[in-house]
Amino acid sequence: MKKNCFRMKTLIALGLVLTVAAGAGGVAAAEGLPKTLAWTAYNTTSVGYALSVNIGNFLSPEGYKLRVIPGKNDISRLTPLKTGQVQFSAMGIGTYLAQEGVMDFAAQNWGPQPVKLLMACWGDDNTGAVACAKDANIKKASDLKGKRMAWVVGAPALNQNMEGWLAFGGLTWDDVVKVTVPGWGASLQGIIDGNIDGAISSTPASKLYEIDGCPRGLSWFPAPADDKEGWKRMKAVAPWFAPHTATVGVGISKEKPLVGASYGYPILICYENKMDDGAVYEMVKLLHTLFPKYKDGHKAAPGWDMKRQVFDWVVPYHAGAVKYFKEIGVWKDGFEKNNNDLIKRQKVLQDAWKKAMAEKKDKEGWQEFWMAKRAAALKAAGMDPVWEK
Repeated sequence: MKKNCFRMKTLIALGLVLTVAAGAGGVAAAEGLPKTLAWTAYNTTSVGYALSVNIGNFLSPEGYKLRVIPGKNDISRLTPLKTGQVQFSAMGIGTYLAQEGVMDFAAQNWGPQPVKLLMACWGDDNTGAVACAKDANIKKASDLKGKRMAWVVGAPALNQNMEGWLAFGGLTWDDVVKVTVPGWGASLQGIIDGNIDGAISSTPASKLYEIDGCPRGLSWFPAPADDKEGWKRMKAVAPWFAPHTATVGVGISKEKPLVGASYGYPILICYENKMDDGAVYEMVKLLHTLFPKYKDGHKAAPGWDMKRQVFDWVVPYHAGAVKYFKEIGVWKDGFEKNNNDLIKRQKVLQDAWKKAMAEKKDKEGWQEFWMAKRAAALKAAGMDPVWEK
């Protein structure tokens, strides 16, 4: 246990050094990709942060400096992107929630965001899985009933992922003990401290080694692909999940796989109106052409392979990324239609937001008002609102 803790602390310290060494200058506005880059990511013990630092190491010889800024929740990661302090963000499924203007993004100072994809890491791990204390004896989703589950302030993606897992087991938040914590790292620390029984994590996160080595131990539970009703319930509240068998993670291997659910993570995004097509084109090209160099830098890094990219997902790609995908021959006609439909969805949402803001200025009852207007606008456009309240 002590060796594991020391190893994790050393890796974290090295990551921080690399982050600072990558340059602390401000974001430069320019045509094409600036030589000094910054993007936000999850906490320093997360897979998203480690993968970002890994990429930064191989951008340096190409003349680029990458500063990776950790944020404890979706709001803190997306705010610097929204205000133009960073060019990109290595987000989780908060990307989709931001696009949709729901949960924390339904607040009057947020609303539907015009986020666009560059690429995502579709690794051999499982993203959004429930890391459980082994002594909690959670063998399947329905066993979560009555357990102490983490609810992270300002992190609607993590909380909605958990809601998806609860739904898989036929449960809701009312069936568990909701333990509120200030950030993702605190949710996993709560398992070690004995205050929490389960929290959302990607399976290779370094913090999990501490859980695995502590007296409580670490365990996972599956989401069998043949459980049709469970999957139907999960996708009704978390449509980004898909069946996936993890072979990478703490306590997980090819010999001991986890049949579960996953999605791409991290999801590298930018704002449509803050990054020009040329800059995004260059960033995607770098991620693709440098892949052979950085693919072995982390267990999850193979997920950046162009062959693993999902081009018809739930968030649209930036025009600069599409230009590059077309150039290398991986972009098909069906992807174009899906992307255009998603761009249209974003416009429907943003138009509905403008009308709602003009119609109602006060804060009282705002979220209920907005969610009703949002659902009505999407239905009128022939689109599934997913959430109606």
